[in-house]
Formats: sequence, structure tokens, C-alpha cells
Amino acid sequence: MEEKKIMVAGLVPESIVDGLGLRFTVFVQGCPHHCEGCHNPQTHPFEGGKALSAGEIFNHMEKNPLISGVTLSGGEPFCQAEALLPLAKLVKGKGLHLCSYSGYTFEELVEMGKSRPPVKELLELCDVLIDGRFILAERTLEKRFAGSRNQRVLDVRRSLEEGKPVPQEEWQ
Repeated sequence: MEEKKIMVAGLVPESIVDGLGLRFTVFVQGCPHHCEGCHNPQTHPFEGGKALSAGEIFNHMEKNPLISGVTLSGGEPFCQAEALLPLAKLVKGKGLHLCSYSGYTFEELVEMGKSRPPVKELLELCDVLIDGRFILAERTLEKRFAGSRNQRVLDVRRSLEEGKPVPQEEWQ
């Protein structure tokens, strides 16, 4: 079966604002949430972006040996869970940290994963999840990697083990 291409809005080869350490950030194209005040409204339409394979993105990322992790952002990464899985596996196989932003909450993703296995598998590969829709009325600059007070920075492994959201203390 041919690998599904990732619809990409943009790549940031070196970021220090999308998680701890020096990160490679993948902004996917397409988002169903359309949050008022979104930082990346150009990523909302599902049409557009550039179709790239996991290998193409990974090869671009591998050019920098200082990268400590990859962050999936958007757009909504979990709308492209199937296409992102090969990239997530390459990242984890290289021993790198994987973080994803999502407008869906952890609880919504767990529920979605019951009927959409790629969502479950992508979530399980993530180390950190920054979840929840951006709410303009709750906008804050006080949270390190979240834009509104409702958003949570979660330790995915512990959250899955405990069956409830567990904060990633190191990122707070």
C-alpha cells in the first residue's frame, strides 16, 4: 500500500517556541475547529498546502543533528493521523521526542481512537500533547506552550496509563 502524503502548511526547521529544546515543527494543513483568534488561520482550509511524504519531511529534519524533538501543529494533526503515523514512527525510531498540538481534548482523542485506530496509534506515539481548542476569551501569555487557559500540556504515556489527563510538569 502506498504511503499517504501529509498535507503540509509549512515546516519550521528550528523552533524553541513549540516545546522544550530545539524542535522541528510540522504545520499540517486543515482544521475543523476554526477557533476565533487562531494563530494560524491560513491552515484551516483542508484544500491547499503541499503534499509531502514522511520520508521527505524526515530527511529534511535529519539535516540538523541538534534537533531534540518534533512538534506536530497545524491545522489539526489528528485529522491526518494516518498520514502522520509513518513520520511519528521515524521520529520515535530515531529516539527523538514527539509532541503534538490538538484542538481536540485528550478525552476526545481517546474516544475518537476507538473507531479510528490511526488516531489511537498517533496519540500513543506522542510524548506530550497540548490539547484543547484555543479560546480567545481565555487567551494567556502565562502558559509556556499553550495559548489559552483551558489548554493543557499533558504527559501522554502517564495519561494513557492512568486513564485521565496527567500534566507534563517539566513543560509547565
